[in-house]
Amino acid sequence: MRSSPLPRMSRRGRATIGVLIGVFVLFTLLGWGVNAWTDWLWFEEVRYTQIFTGVLATRLLLFLVIGLGMALIVAGNLWLGYRLRPQLRPHSAEQATLERYRMLLSPRLGTWIALVSAVIGLFAGLSAQSRWSQWLLFRNGGSFGVKDPEFGVDVGFYVFQLPFWRYLLGVGFTAVVLALLGALAMHYVFGGVRLQGIGDRMTNGARAHLSTLVAVFVLLKAVAYVLDRRAMLLEYNEGAKLYGAGYADVNALLPAKEILAYISVVVAIAIIVFSNAVMRNLVWPGISLALLGVSAVAIGGIYPWAVQTFEVKPSARDKEAPYIERSIEATRAAYGLAGAKSAGYAASNLTPPPSLATDTSVVGNARLLDPQLVSETYTQLQQVRGFYDFGPKLDIDRYAVDGKTSDYVVGVREINYDELTPQQSNWINRHTVYTHGYGLVAAPANQVVCGGQPYFVSGFLGDSGKEAQGCASATEQIPAKQPRIYYGERMKADDYAIVGQTGERNVEFDRPTSSGGEQYYTYTGEGGVKIGSFTRRLLYAIKEQESNFLLSEAVNQDSKLLYVRNPRDRVEKVAPFLTLDGDPYPAVVNGRVLWIVDGYTTAATYPYAERVNLQAETADELTGRGTFQLAREDVNYIRNSVKATVDAYDGTVKLYAFDETDPVLKAWNKAFGGELVLPKGDIPAELAEHFRYPADLFKVQRNLLTKFHVTDPGDFYSGQDFWQVPNVPDAPDSGQKQPPYYLFTQFPGQEAPRFQLTSAVTPNGRQNLAALIAGSYVDGQPRLEVLELPDQTRISGPVQVHQQMSNNGDIRQQLNLLSSNQAQVQYGNLLSLPFADGMLYVEPVYVKSSNQDAYPLLQKVLLSYGDGGSYVVLANNLTDGIKQLVEQGKRAPGATPPSTGGTPPTGGGTSPPVLTGALAEAAGKVQSAIAEVKAAQASGDFERYGRALKALDEAMTAFQEAQVAANPSPAPSASGSPSASPPAAPSSSPSANG
Repeated sequence: MRSSPLPRMSRRGRATIGVLIGVFVLFTLLGWGVNAWTDWLWFEEVRYTQIFTGVLATRLLLFLVIGLGMALIVAGNLWLGYRLRPQLRPHSAEQATLERYRMLLSPRLGTWIALVSAVIGLFAGLSAQSRWSQWLLFRNGGSFGVKDPEFGVDVGFYVFQLPFWRYLLGVGFTAVVLALLGALAMHYVFGGVRLQGIGDRMTNGARAHLSTLVAVFVLLKAVAYVLDRRAMLLEYNEGAKLYGAGYADVNALLPAKEILAYISVVVAIAIIVFSNAVMRNLVWPGISLALLGVSAVAIGGIYPWAVQTFEVKPSARDKEAPYIERSIEATRAAYGLAGAKSAGYAASNLTPPPSLATDTSVVGNARLLDPQLVSETYTQLQQVRGFYDFGPKLDIDRYAVDGKTSDYVVGVREINYDELTPQQSNWINRHTVYTHGYGLVAAPANQVVCGGQPYFVSGFLGDSGKEAQGCASATEQIPAKQPRIYYGERMKADDYAIVGQTGERNVEFDRPTSSGGEQYYTYTGEGGVKIGSFTRRLLYAIKEQESNFLLSEAVNQDSKLLYVRNPRDRVEKVAPFLTLDGDPYPAVVNGRVLWIVDGYTTAATYPYAERVNLQAETADELTGRGTFQLAREDVNYIRNSVKATVDAYDGTVKLYAFDETDPVLKAWNKAFGGELVLPKGDIPAELAEHFRYPADLFKVQRNLLTKFHVTDPGDFYSGQDFWQVPNVPDAPDSGQKQPPYYLFTQFPGQEAPRFQLTSAVTPNGRQNLAALIAGSYVDGQPRLEVLELPDQTRISGPVQVHQQMSNNGDIRQQLNLLSSNQAQVQYGNLLSLPFADGMLYVEPVYVKSSNQDAYPLLQKVLLSYGDGGSYVVLANNLTDGIKQLVEQGKRAPGATPPSTGGTPPTGGGTSPPVLTGALAEAAGKVQSAIAEVKAAQASGDFERYGRALKALDEAMTAFQEAQVAANPSPAPSASGSPSASPPAAPSSSPSANG
């Protein structure tokens, strides 16, 4: 009797291993079951169970289908390899060595095949279940209504279909390769393939089996070539430095891919025929494979390279022009840039006009409070208890108070569990007593009191705000009926709260009282998972690994568990298919504090569109300082399709469709039953008033506009007109980009002030100002606007302006005095404001002493007008600074105030009246029209030039009508008829730079 090739394990050893495996499986399944159960309870609380069931069912479906399919393919080929084994094998040392392995495998061959196949299927299934999003889009995606410029295929195929087809193709390749390797191993072990001995090295059955698998692999390669033709529209074009197929790709590589697809089919047929029907050996199949390899190198590699090197490079500008145009159009469409409105802005006025002192649309709304700097101030002045926190950065919103809409710096007074004392940090206090924050604290963004402090108007604790003696409002100007904050940005994953008490006893710390005591509270909201039963308490004791759920008297039959309390995490869990903006912000809506989170639908397969990395494109000075850093996600399509809200009291999550035309959002909504996202018409009007242009989307669009504002392919290729985003003005060497800033202001061409997100850009490689880009909402629709300055402008950019202002001789001395005595000067947002055909710059100056618990106070305001260096002041406040600028303008050599018509100035030096009201607005429109004429003339675009001339004529007519309305009986001019001209119009005529 032959001995076993391997020693048998004892019964005790087998039992021990079985127990260990059983315990491991039990705890694994227990952990998975607890997480799944608690997730279901959480989704049931927020009423989004269709997300849980939809994602779970899809994951299980893909796991089973792909995993089972992969296992069956591998198992089938292993079994076939065994069935095709030769009954007689020639004697050789090789076969003698293999005999012991046959003895090991043969008695339980089915078990071994099942085990190997199951392991492979398990890993394949685990990989497949992560593709749930691709499958749902594949199944539910529709049409974009836009066709790609090369094949005429709808963009929906690239966004919804192509990714999953390519994944299935990869699964097919993997399955065939594993099957081929497994079959080869099986044939070798059982003698179908031999390396030694007499006769053929491979039996007919083994040759047919293996050659068929190779042929299937080659056929899959043919399919890959077909898909590659479509995918080429997504690849990087090195010649044009853009994405999408270029000249060499379209004229050389695309035909090569098609030829290679046909060759692959021929090779696959040749492999089967020559291996099994004609010559029955592997010589000609090997030659066929070699031919395919040579063809792939020659046709698919050398030929396109030759076309690119010898035909495209010598005249790349002309050859690539049509494909550059495709990329420009696709990028502008994919990122929502196609509707961006560009207008010229001459910025030719370098002298501060007198109208600065009376303006209310721009100057009156200039924001002085920097939300990053005053966070410390809010914390110190509105903290009251050491565990309250406002975070490292506050937010900007607008409210209408007493009929006037203006900017407010807002922050939520939250619990920061990291600031609890050791005594306060025990389990009872941390999770049942200190459960919530209190109040949304707001202050007007352009007002300071009491030595540079914000003027607080809401979020008071008891009567503490009234005790400020003029440093805060006597009443709540932005009242919240429910000011308690159970959900906020300071909450971490393990910061759960247990609320709900039996009887009338309140145990949750609510807020301090004006008498120095403390007020307690019991949560009454609908949110939270009920954990009153023993089963629920045991469930969450296992999940949180905390025995107090079972032992503590603080957990009772009325208890609820609040978890996933960060609003961004909460929305991300409800809508895992959305990319969320990094800066959620709070707002008081109908008396409740709501967190508003912008959600983006994205794609990475929009043909010819520029691909960007969201993490890199959205990073700036504020990233990680109160603004979440986005994941490293490569996209080439993005829409702000969803506005999500999270109730700060009960955690209610609502998803509102903001862009109902987005095909990606339609696909996701369909995938989860069609009612996942509420229609745009359901958005409450008071909520819509607090929507703002999302910061991360604006950063991506702004960065792309620095290149894609150029629409002429030749100019784009040369790159001479590209812009760049400037660095932080007060720290340009840091390499951090200047963040955009929210302002409630009015730009040239706008009919009224808007709440808009604004950023200045400079020419590529230079620091002077090139343009201002603003994003806002008009009638509920997003609008991007670009104010372009002339190419050779002398207007300084943000970095230059800050250096010129802070290095001015007199100002430098004052700043040095402020920073003496162990104090630190900090600079707030540098605002670039177009006004009266010039540029007004405003930069607040804060001073923070080195004393413990000191906070920044607004002490001065830097202002500049014109080119950034000619007119500069450092004033105690904005009003004084504007007056000083105007006085500097009046003393300027040769300064001529704008004329309103009538009798010209006499030798006595009497100044003509200043343009104000509708007349000043009409004059500004004339200046903008003149700037557009100059820009159109410089661009060489005759169609644009014609439109600009027509707009100038209309603006001049409107100015004359405004003049007549302002002065019904004007003094007769020299020509006997009323006449007027806007400021600097004679020197800014269309031919001035001709």
